[in-house]
Amino acid sequence: MDVTVSELMELFLQSPLVTWVKTFGSFGSGNQDNLTMYMDLADGIFLNQIMLQIDPRPTNQRINKHVNNDVNLRIQNLTILVRNIKTYYQEVLQQLIVMNLPNVLMIGRDPLSGKSMEEIKKLLLLVLGCAVQVGARPGQGGGGPALSHPEGGVKLPQGS
Repeated sequence: MDVTVSELMELFLQSPLVTWVKTFGSFGSGNQDNLTMYMDLADGIFLNQIMLQIDPRPTNQRINKHVNNDVNLRIQNLTILVRNIKTYYQEVLQQLIVMNLPNVLMIGRDPLSGKSMEEIKKLLLLVLGCAVQVGARPGQGGGGPALSHPEGGVKLPQGS
């Protein structure tokens, strides 16, 4: 049985990782349709904003806030995101990422494919990994998570 792109997208947007991302403010609020919500993730703008909450150090970023379905701008945003994630893992957490990094070219060129959705899941996992380790930086005594949410701490998806 073939699954349509809209069915794949709906399943993706109901995943625990996306539920966690929705706790970061304006993403998924209001009356956004599934395509708009998904493209907000695929364009890299919202995920870069989350990374800046986790690690405010990168100041020379030039995130393109109006991608307008431009492949090159999307790839540039996602490349900045992956670079900031790698830097955070290496310099702050002093950890090496051993998984294959997300294929930003695939996401950029064909964001609505099932394979691109899998690559975006990798991005979400890496960002989640940064978020849950915010307070566990080496040399800081492993304090608690530093992201502030109304409930306190990092909000993780239920049932994962």
